[in-house]
Amino acid sequence: MSGNSFGKLFKITTWGESHGPALGVIIDGCPAMLNLKEEDIQIELDRRMPGNSEVTSPRKEPDRVNILSGVFNGKTTGTPISLLIRNVDADSTKYENIKNVFRPGHADYTYFAKYGIRDYLGGGRASGRETVGRVAAGAIAKKVLQAKDIKVIGYTKQIGNITASAIDFNEIEKNDVRCPDKNTAQKMIKKIREVKKRGDSIGGIVEIITIGVPPGLGEPVFDKLNADIAKALMSIGAVKGVEIGSGFKSALLFGSQNNDEMYIKDKRVAFRTNNAGGILGGISNGDDIVVRIAVKPTASIFRTQKTIDNYGKEIEIKVGGRHDPCICPRIVPVAEAMMSIVMVDHLFRARL
Repeated sequence: MSGNSFGKLFKITTWGESHGPALGVIIDGCPAMLNLKEEDIQIELDRRMPGNSEVTSPRKEPDRVNILSGVFNGKTTGTPISLLIRNVDADSTKYENIKNVFRPGHADYTYFAKYGIRDYLGGGRASGRETVGRVAAGAIAKKVLQAKDIKVIGYTKQIGNITASAIDFNEIEKNDVRCPDKNTAQKMIKKIREVKKRGDSIGGIVEIITIGVPPGLGEPVFDKLNADIAKALMSIGAVKGVEIGSGFKSALLFGSQNNDEMYIKDKRVAFRTNNAGGILGGISNGDDIVVRIAVKPTASIFRTQKTIDNYGKEIEIKVGGRHDPCICPRIVPVAEAMMSIVMVDHLFRARL
């Protein structure tokens, strides 16, 4: 199976399945002498961890990370870093009675069509649990960015039709949905509770802002910075769309409205607006990079649905197990991780 690696000079390879003994990631290209300990990575994994609130999956995974290689006496050595996270609360019993059934909204059918075999326990490799390796790698990427005064901040901007009307970064980690608007956060939580009670799920929009990016990152024409960002974020299983800057709204604007006028501020190039989302011609322009992703509703819901089995028989299914009624809160650290990995990779490609 190919397609398990991402990046060129800062490259990650994730491995493992939802109900296997462990998951992990190998990071190749991390520079030597970076201060790194397991606690640095654990901070990010704790943000992604399930079972933290009523609006996330009740699966209890501590997601404790073990550094297996690439670090000596608290510093990276420049060699591949291998990280391991064990599964300790996998409950496979809920999947035995549906092991020959394709769950609607999942990758069950497509994996089977491609490989002729699939891991039916929690979706195997296609499970959102795969992202634990991305977040672990992203924690290291964030350390690299921190040394260059670059910060990646993600948050839930919208749940269903409820949208944050204020953006206060200090509020993001103070509520269960990671919304930057404390008043809107409570409305979002109420909506998720209502949906969960009906045995259903709901989607939303997550926004990621990268601050402090120097101009000049990006490799035209096929390795544009925005192209790599889109690929990185679209590789997250629940993401169904990516927009940068004004995004789809730009289709409704005139050029005179969408163009970002330039001026000099403190002897540096600046922009009066940021419809470009910090990227022009696939190259960073020095402004904040602003990206939004559309996150689909969780595919596993506690409602009867029509589907087929491995033998082509039409049947009905009701999925059991433990699932997030809304993925947005836990996808925030995943999106931050993938953005951070892209930024580090392009920093190294630009030799910065």
